[in-house]
Amino acid sequence: MPGATDNFNTGIVSGSGALPFAVADSLVARGRVPVVLGIRGFCDPERITRYRHHWIALGQLGRLTRLLRAERCRDVMFIGGLVRPALSEIRLDFGTLRVTPRIIAAFRGGDNHLLTGIGRIMEMHGFRMVGVKEVAPDLVMPEGVLTRTEPDDGAKTDIATGLDLLRALSPFDVGQAVVVIDGNVVAVEDIEGTDALLARVQRLRGEGRIRSRAGRGVLVKAPKTQQDVRYDLPTFGPRTVEGAAAAGLGGIAIVAGYTLMAEPEKVVAAADKAHLFLTGLAAKPAAPVA
Repeated sequence: MPGATDNFNTGIVSGSGALPFAVADSLVARGRVPVVLGIRGFCDPERITRYRHHWIALGQLGRLTRLLRAERCRDVMFIGGLVRPALSEIRLDFGTLRVTPRIIAAFRGGDNHLLTGIGRIMEMHGFRMVGVKEVAPDLVMPEGVLTRTEPDDGAKTDIATGLDLLRALSPFDVGQAVVVIDGNVVAVEDIEGTDALLARVQRLRGEGRIRSRAGRGVLVKAPKTQQDVRYDLPTFGPRTVEGAAAAGLGGIAIVAGYTLMAEPEKVVAAADKAHLFLTGLAAKPAAPVA
């Protein structure tokens, strides 16, 4: 792993969810020191106390860079959930004001454009932006079927349809997931995320809008084709499996190598318990940019 023998620490700018802490644990297991920079209002205030940590507010770029330098963090990553703020909601400090034109430019696009823009600002300050694949490869979805249940021919056709749709939507920088049932696209992920997508499918089934029997259909997740893989990778965990089961789906198909899996053992156990298949798909060479 890059930098494994140096004396630098790794900065984790943490939003919500379990994944930032899973990354921190993976770093500790590899003999590295994670420093968690928790974003107020998003990062879990109880779990962060297990690690060397500091708090920052949205817009405190100056404070963030000062803390990272003080903690000897050369490598930095952004991870965890974050509701995209309006510019008017950001609490600007002097370090942010100095790069305001770049911040405004970063906001003029989708989430991937925003995160990439902020990452470039961090690189201007001398930090190296890294992704989970570099620092915690054990959290990246592997290729192949991970469960006792395997996808049948119908499911494989649904998976192909889902991948085709996600590739077509990719230039618009929107959702990274879709539900396909018996060849029909029934729901596409939007700003609300995967959990809300699955809840919508569950509601549609309950209303009789989806008439296929339970145990059919696939949740397909894939990164955008020109995505910087250090930021905003598709993520799933036990809640995703629970949502897929509640939506009456047959399984989950996720592009391997470019999707993060929080609590891998719990994910597979939950899928087996629900009789869902979980499969990692081979990434095509044309793929997300590094």
